[in-house]
Amino acid sequence: MTTILIIEDDNDIHRMLADLLYKNDYRTVSAFSGTEALRLFETNSFDLVLLDLMLPGLPGEDVLQKIRVISKVPIIVITAKKDKETTVHLLKLGADDYIVKPFYPDELLARIEVRFRQIESVHDKDKLSYKDITLDPETHIVTVNGTQLSFTRREFLILKLFMQHPHKVFSKANIYETVWGDEYFGDDNTVSVHVSKIRSKLEQASPESEYIKTVWGVGFKLADDI
Repeated sequence: MTTILIIEDDNDIHRMLADLLYKNDYRTVSAFSGTEALRLFETNSFDLVLLDLMLPGLPGEDVLQKIRVISKVPIIVITAKKDKETTVHLLKLGADDYIVKPFYPDELLARIEVRFRQIESVHDKDKLSYKDITLDPETHIVTVNGTQLSFTRREFLILKLFMQHPHKVFSKANIYETVWGDEYFGDDNTVSVHVSKIRSKLEQASPESEYIKTVWGVGFKLADDI
């Protein structure tokens, strides 16, 4: 479930935000000060942050800067200020958006949805595709015809390497030095074994397709479409 951190010291506004998000199927975590929010970041991950500026102790601007040092999580600032200088300053500090008090609940929900759509759009652009394979570098998920397959870390990295350069022939040395990060001495069967396991898993998921081609005397590459 999507988790949103609410950083707001006003109890009434905090309760309103938590109720609004709960009714719209978001999980919320509460922080009533900047220092409490930063402590939560040490042990939790969040999908979005709602940040009030007028906080006790550590001001919202400082909280924003400190979060940005450790996380790229989308941050929507909630502020009573609506002058241009404040807006520009917040965006320069790393805010993704802001909303001015008082605000309509529907407007806040719309701004949250926009942030998540933008994240999804960027995420989709990072995915790699070849034939009926989809590889997601962020989640380390590989699917064939929508069926998720299980790969070891190095198997995943080898397949990712092939899919990033679908027309390139990779020697065993290329693969070993890229994926293992060590010098290849030419007498190790490790690469061939890993490629064989990748090929087997892919072809078990789609027996009629050829995915990885052996170029004899050279190395391996993705098989061209017939």
